Amino acid sequence: GKSSAKIENKYDFISKNVLYDKKNKEISSKNKSTIIDDNENKYIANNFLYHLDNKLLKAININLITKVDNNKKDNYFFAEGFFDFEDNSFKSKDTKIKIHKSIFNNENQDPRLYGSSSIGNDEVTIVNKGIFTSCKLNDNCPPWSIKSEKITHDKIKRDLIYKNAVLKIYDIPVMYFPKFFHPDPTVDRRTGFLQPQFNRSKTLGSSVYIPYFKTIGTDQDYTFKPTIFDDKVIFQNEFRKKTKYSSLITDFSLTKGYKSSADNKKKNINHLFVDFKKDLNFPDFINSELDLQIERVNNDTYLKVFQNNLFPSPVMPNDKNIMQTRVDYNFDHKDYNLTTGFKIYENLGQKHSDRYQYVLPSYNFNRSFDLNSFNGSINFSSSGDNRLKNTNNLRTSVTNDVRYSSINFISNNGIKNNFNLYFKNLNSVGKNDPNYKSSPRIEAMNIFEIASSLPLIKKKENSKEILTPKLSLRLNPNKNMKNYSTSKKSITTSNIFELNRLGLSDTLETGKSLTLGVDYKLESINENDTENKFVELKLATVIRDKFEKNIPSSSTLNHKNSNLFGSINTNLNKNINFGYDFSIDNNFKTFESHSINTEIKVNNFVTEFNFLEERNLIGSNHLINNKTSYMLDENNSFSFSTRRNKKLSLTEYYDLSYEYKNDCLTAGIKYNKTFYQDNDLKPSENLFLTVTLIPLTTYERRLYEN
Repeated sequence: GKSSAKIENKYDFISKNVLYDKKNKEISSKNKSTIIDDNENKYIANNFLYHLDNKLLKAININLITKVDNNKKDNYFFAEGFFDFEDNSFKSKDTKIKIHKSIFNNENQDPRLYGSSSIGNDEVTIVNKGIFTSCKLNDNCPPWSIKSEKITHDKIKRDLIYKNAVLKIYDIPVMYFPKFFHPDPTVDRRTGFLQPQFNRSKTLGSSVYIPYFKTIGTDQDYTFKPTIFDDKVIFQNEFRKKTKYSSLITDFSLTKGYKSSADNKKKNINHLFVDFKKDLNFPDFINSELDLQIERVNNDTYLKVFQNNLFPSPVMPNDKNIMQTRVDYNFDHKDYNLTTGFKIYENLGQKHSDRYQYVLPSYNFNRSFDLNSFNGSINFSSSGDNRLKNTNNLRTSVTNDVRYSSINFISNNGIKNNFNLYFKNLNSVGKNDPNYKSSPRIEAMNIFEIASSLPLIKKKENSKEILTPKLSLRLNPNKNMKNYSTSKKSITTSNIFELNRLGLSDTLETGKSLTLGVDYKLESINENDTENKFVELKLATVIRDKFEKNIPSSSTLNHKNSNLFGSINTNLNKNINFGYDFSIDNNFKTFESHSINTEIKVNNFVTEFNFLEERNLIGSNHLINNKTSYMLDENNSFSFSTRRNKKLSLTEYYDLSYEYKNDCLTAGIKYNKTFYQDNDLKPSENLFLTVTLIPLTTYERRLYEN
């Protein structure tokens, strides 16, 4: 009948119809049995034979369940096996190992290793004629697998070593390795060579990338990333250090033998990018942080020319034209916040004498006060900087702002009113500056605003309409507005009612003005309709008593009657989103700007159109771009994007790509063509192939360049 045994207080045997052979010191059963050892490993077998003296277990059709932690378990399946409990070794036939699903941080995967036989102990496990994959289980062959004559798991070094291995993609052999190894999945980081990469470029020539990763203790590491060409070499380096209160990432390189088309001379070029953050841990602050950033290159088109050969890191600049170096101190207190530091900007497109702008020092301080007794709130802010640009243009300013905002006062007939007071104090001095005098000046400015609106709501069974006429009356008695007439400032219905709608930090919009507008919205209120369907229309314009020459002319707010600004946004159909912003001159004859954004979704087809046209005072841009994608199924997709500058009658680029993606493999082909030229950067045509075997590696190769 049902039987159980405990041996040496280490091993539990649970079975039935058990034979205890006293002479040979064996216990056995031909029925399904469970054995649990002192390491909490559970053996479930169809039958077993256990030798008491040498602690040897023999079993048929075994499922061994090993405990990784409380929530993770690995499963081993053996057709037949011998297990030595004395030295924790085993030998088996027809091995299947199913590793816990989250080992590669992806619950959709089913990592597994199959082999014809296996042996192992506490130090090593060897699987003969093994096949490994991490792909999800299905009825077909896995997207990728590695078949090897012998796979050795060195548990001490935590390495997986393959002998005579073949990489297969959908069961098709694509690459042979006589021998290679990689860290096992328990290793977060390990010193050693990373995946090499081969590239071919018509501009730069063929190259090979051979990265080497080095751990330096528990909190820092270093990656040496050389790229070797026929006639030049890039020595790129990345160093990382992270402690409890700080983090540092730095990326630097030296390119030897680079020949610029500008002078046709060989020279060395380099870059340095640094990002350092430190928690200062000041006790009286919610947050106190030092933030340092350095971006430097010594060739204007360096990042553009080598963008496919400089391997990305978190500190690579997103903007390839503006380099920034800064030091900021950020302090957040429960009552206020303060930021101070300095910045240096370098515009790579400018001539060397005028490309730098220095802002040192600078600060921003902000504090808010709730004034319940005064029916409103006050916000105080102060900012200042010393700014040098264009070689000899120097300006120093300290600006103090006080803004009072009242609560809303609602009249008996439903009109909502509030008022705002905005005081600005500017302390300034300048040198060779059109707006800042060479002698110190103290200026005071203010704006008084009264804002009113009348929300009108009409409810129907499944929808409601909201019509809101509104106005803003503003008065600035000061006549000392800085001259920003040539500045590019855009006004839309989204910012026209903001108090500082021109976004100017050192001056206030001068004069008297009345801003008039109306908002209309129709939206669905059907409880069974999960979509937020709506139509929204906004119109607004500004009227002032006289022409103001210092207000940016591109905004049209300097005229007695500004343009009429409008916007339309609709979402009446789940397949179409439409947005349109426009500006009409005050004679209602000419549209001076259009901005159209449209997204169309039909099943697996998605396309986005963006159109921008500016003319006359507002600007001179004329751009149209499109991005389209189509999902053939859950694994296959196409995408296409392009942008055309209609002002220049020039298509700037084409991007066309195809991608196949599942839980463990991503493969894509991308075609890119650019038409613009910038010094060493020439118009180009490229075809790339990218294959990612999750979680092993990514392979990218440029198949064609022209």
